[in-house]
Amino acid sequence: MPRVKGGTTTRRRHKKVLKLTKGHRATSHSLYKRAHESMLHALHYAYRDRRTRKREMRRLWIARINAAARENGLPYNKLMHGLIQAGVTVDRKMLAEMAVMDSAAFTRMVEIAKGAQ
Repeated sequence: MPRVKGGTTTRRRHKKVLKLTKGHRATSHSLYKRAHESMLHALHYAYRDRRTRKREMRRLWIARINAAARENGLPYNKLMHGLIQAGVTVDRKMLAEMAVMDSAAFTRMVEIAKGAQ
């Protein structure tokens, strides 16, 4: 029985890794061993940061809501407490969008929160 060396399989695997690392710096996109390490790190960062992005976006929304709420004379925690008391179910993403795009609607939300306290 002849010996099977598996060259095509290895080549296919190497080409797949090198394709994934296209755009990486230095030899990380051209040498297989470096590219494989670079790919593993990149995939790990991508996995981790998909979760981190959600946290960062929430922090951004809260900062925007807080800034707009303080312009209307109410801190963030009082605004959110008042909205919960009033039974308003608007999430932070929408509140932040209103604070940036539609300040009149956001001011009405602040008035609702003030009235509920």
